[in-house]
Amino acid sequence: MDKTIASIIEPLRQITEIGGPVVMILLGVSVLTLAVVLYKLWQFSVAGVGRHKALSQAVAAWDRKDEAVARKTLRSSKSYLAPVIALAFDAKPEATERLQAEAEMRFAALERGLRFLDSVAQLAPLLGLFGTVLGMIEAFQALQDAGAQVDPSVLAGGIWVALLTTAVGLVVAMPTSLVHSWFEGRMQAERVIADQALLTVLSPAGRALEPDARPVAGLRPAHG
Repeated sequence: MDKTIASIIEPLRQITEIGGPVVMILLGVSVLTLAVVLYKLWQFSVAGVGRHKALSQAVAAWDRKDEAVARKTLRSSKSYLAPVIALAFDAKPEATERLQAEAEMRFAALERGLRFLDSVAQLAPLLGLFGTVLGMIEAFQALQDAGAQVDPSVLAGGIWVALLTTAVGLVVAMPTSLVHSWFEGRMQAERVIADQALLTVLSPAGRALEPDARPVAGLRPAHG
């Protein structure tokens, strides 16, 4: 086990020594980003994001005017939207804005941390490029100091070391961008589900939203 850990740490140590403080910052950001991603996955799992089978069945029963079945089915739901739908069962149609606010509070809690992932996806390549610029400056300063005794291998070595920071920045940014897009897609789908459920409950036996319908006013994205 110790040898396995050492085999992982040693390359990271070498990259850090070669790349300098910029690479150290990027590695630190990558660790923090991984922690945020794991936390969001755990949070989505606990909240029941994407698992609304019982809730959908309760809403469908309410739409059929089967109130007893709807309430019983909703109590078995583990979805974070269940309390909002429970409020909607006892609300009047004019309470739409309050219900939207209740749903938005839950969306905001689930979206907390997504802005950080978005910032990392945008700033990591720029930070890597900044390290590359600093490295190129040092390489050309060494070239100038060498004068007529220029060794091409010294310049080439300085350039690849400088480009290392850009590579590390991209390695951090690309998976972060993909994960952030996935979280954003999940939350957009959650808004459509909540939108459809609320409109169905407040207007039973009415025309529900299509799956690709746009959310009503009040269910706008909110990042934290």
